[in-house]
Amino acid sequence: MFTLNFVIFQAYFKQKYKVEDAQNYFILINLQKIEIAMSIQPYVINDIKICNVGEKIQDIQELFNQLTYSHVPVERDGIYLGSISENDVRCFDPEKTIEEYQYSLEGFYVREDDNWLEVLKIFAQNQTNLLPVLDEDNRYTGYVELHDIMNIFTESPFLNGPGGILIVEKGYKDYSFSEISQIAESNGAHVYGAFISKMENDVAQVTLKIGQASLNTVLQAFRRYGYNVISHHQEDTFNSNLQDRSKYLDKYLNV
Repeated sequence: MFTLNFVIFQAYFKQKYKVEDAQNYFILINLQKIEIAMSIQPYVINDIKICNVGEKIQDIQELFNQLTYSHVPVERDGIYLGSISENDVRCFDPEKTIEEYQYSLEGFYVREDDNWLEVLKIFAQNQTNLLPVLDEDNRYTGYVELHDIMNIFTESPFLNGPGGILIVEKGYKDYSFSEISQIAESNGAHVYGAFISKMENDVAQVTLKIGQASLNTVLQAFRRYGYNVISHHQEDTFNSNLQDRSKYLDKYLNV
């Protein structure tokens, strides 16, 4: 389980599934066809030459004019030093060199054998759309784009497969992903994945994607295990019964 700092997952889930706060933690329980350990090697691009620390800022500004990336990698004597952002470069003296602004270099990078989920985390933590790829000697071999890594994720059954999105909550110390998976699957639903979409006042809110099943049966099962169902579903007879009872009570009180 790891932290995603606001950028990727929050924006994507807010837009696609109307989840209000997808910022804290994320874990995939079952990706089926997409393996968690899949290497990023097929997605490494090497059409951008790494910049030398002795180059002038003016040259880097001109480079950014030709690119759509937020950062470019920088090296000295073939060894990666870090990446410099366009936002910083635009504020620097064009006549000075990168070396004079070496303090501004950001040290993020990935390895070719890193799995794509770890790479997605690094993208989110550093608010970049380009990650340098290094070999075991810390030499630059290319880069990966955010767009390509997101495509791996969005094409997974977790997002692309049939099924429904459920949001449930329970005390942080009382829930477990194994229990959530067991509840859903013992009631005929296949769990594609889940993540903690909100953590507040010691209560964990969990968003999960399940395959086709009797959604009402699954919802009632979660309630029996003490989970509060946050999401709204047309198939949910619990809320429908509450509304019917409320109408009956109002009618009775008004007699």
